[in-house]
Amino acid sequence: MNRWIIPDIHGCATTLKSLVKSFLKITKEDHLYFLGDYIDRGPNSKEVIDFIMDLQEQGYHVHCLKGNHEDYCIKAWEADQKPHLFKPEIQRAWEKVGAAETFKSFGGKRPRDIPEKYIEWMRNLDYYFELEKYILVHAGMNFKIDNPFEDTHSMIWVRNFKVDFQKTEGRRIIHGHIPVDYSFIDHVIHHQNNYDFIALDNGVFCINQTDMGNLMAYNPDTNTLMAQTNLDM
Repeated sequence: MNRWIIPDIHGCATTLKSLVKSFLKITKEDHLYFLGDYIDRGPNSKEVIDFIMDLQEQGYHVHCLKGNHEDYCIKAWEADQKPHLFKPEIQRAWEKVGAAETFKSFGGKRPRDIPEKYIEWMRNLDYYFELEKYILVHAGMNFKIDNPFEDTHSMIWVRNFKVDFQKTEGRRIIHGHIPVDYSFIDHVIHHQNNYDFIALDNGVFCINQTDMGNLMAYNPDTNTLMAQTNLDM
């Protein structure tokens, strides 16, 4: 049994399928943990979700977290159900971070064009998972409060945090959300004692930046890091 953790996919369905099928070669004994941000920026957001849904329906062990891009989508979709003369503010904010590509993948031009079954799938996503040595979240956690597990907003939005190991019972944080260099990701997983987190997002959509543009997968049991270059953009 293998456990693989995969961060932000951002509409790169071909890249995701290659990573899962050709590199990881998962079986139904394996577990996949996705850290959120399945949509936006890349060209095939709908296909990404369809692929993950299909794995779930086939009986694979697939565990999915909510990212801030799913949060945008849900809120914009809900706002677009109501009559309005101007675009809701949440939709305008979402469109600045790749919503147009998501609309296009669903064959539409606005949030309400996304079928409700996809919105419901996003609503039911988890905010964190607990493993023996790690806590998985999309962005991070708010350790300034007594119980960081209560602040779900920070789990999908926070950008800076310092882990309080007393509050995590000695477990490190694994997260996505903020793209970092491949060399930094590789360094951290091989020098974990010097860090209280593992940042896995290599910015799969950042194809023109040095040391970026890969979709990552990390096995916490074997400390193995896999990378699939972008095949979509």
